[in-house]
Amino acid sequence: MNSALNRRVFLKHSGIAAFGTALAGSKAFATGFSNIQGPVFPGEADALKGKSTEMIVQGDKPWNVESPVHLLDDRVTPVDKMFIRNNGLVPEKIDVANWTLTIDGESVTTPKTYTLEDLKKRFKHYTYQLVLECGGNGRAGYQPQASGNQWGQGAVHCSSWTGVRLKDLLAEVGVKGDAVYIGYHGKDQHLSKDPKKEAISRGVPISKAMENETLLAWELNGKDIPEFHGYPLRLVIGGWPASVSGKWLSGISVRNKVHDGAKMDGHSYKMPRSPVAPGQDVPQTDQYFRIIESMPVKSLITYPKTGAMIAQGKELTLRGHAWAGDLSVKKMEISIDYGATWKECKLEKPVNRLAWQHWNANIQFPVSGYYEIWARATDEKGSAQPMVIPAWNPGGYLNNACERIAVKVG
Repeated sequence: MNSALNRRVFLKHSGIAAFGTALAGSKAFATGFSNIQGPVFPGEADALKGKSTEMIVQGDKPWNVESPVHLLDDRVTPVDKMFIRNNGLVPEKIDVANWTLTIDGESVTTPKTYTLEDLKKRFKHYTYQLVLECGGNGRAGYQPQASGNQWGQGAVHCSSWTGVRLKDLLAEVGVKGDAVYIGYHGKDQHLSKDPKKEAISRGVPISKAMENETLLAWELNGKDIPEFHGYPLRLVIGGWPASVSGKWLSGISVRNKVHDGAKMDGHSYKMPRSPVAPGQDVPQTDQYFRIIESMPVKSLITYPKTGAMIAQGKELTLRGHAWAGDLSVKKMEISIDYGATWKECKLEKPVNRLAWQHWNANIQFPVSGYYEIWARATDEKGSAQPMVIPAWNPGGYLNNACERIAVKVG
């Protein structure tokens, strides 16, 4: 029996899919071991040009494309393995030569408009590796099903971005003492194609906007940002939901109140202020919901791929990444006995603040058979990933349960 057939037999009889449905666990449990491709849509070749053929299409209007976890093994995520999360349609025409960025708002002293050349020539350039993760990453684990794209765990990446610091531009235009928030504006189209409607216009508190790592970026991994990732200019804010990192950036408004743009209302990118029962209908008002800010501690096992076949007596090398929103990760552990015992891993420091941290470990299995490897990260304040799906919420946000893979030994 060849190795491919061996693996198929193992997967067929392992029972992990059914077990995972009962646990409402990670994507490995929810869908078994296969990376199921989404439906093929007209125009898919345009959005997926240069992407890995293993990417999972969640939808094409707007484009939402997920990376299987094993594709995230690179220390710096390459473009071909980066997830895509769009709320609107890609601009039909991108005129780079005449592209401008306007900084305005109630709390700006002197509104100004900059060309791309202005940004590149007049301000110092910075490069940071930054984690961008969809607030709904892991949504598929929630039961009952929450609204939105049913992401597994692959709506995250950590790539290298180059641009100028937003705070340097804000220093030039002047920020009034009553500034509370910034909101971004992009040239992506609303799904209705109504030019009066914005597809998405979110933002962050002024303190987050002023951080060193908050960039107006034009390069991704040393090259122009690809079209589907926000070419030619993107706001990049690490550690918070990726929806605050506006694509096709054309404006920043400095507000004297919490920004009230598209996708800042209802329960979009918000969590209930108090725990709710699974499936509970919660009034979509600020009285009941809070805006998601720093993302929770989380980790991935990127090698080996779930479903791996390991020879008896062979030491297995594990590796992956861990991150914790605005914080750093202080400890990384793995378990092969369903969390009864844990082994600490080697954990690297981040390359820079808001970058993910790489970890690795070597393990040996006591006897042959079926195993699940669980991964758990703990942040610098002592918060650890839960071993089960965290509290249900209507948007299916912030699922940071321990990642799990299955292996067969022997």
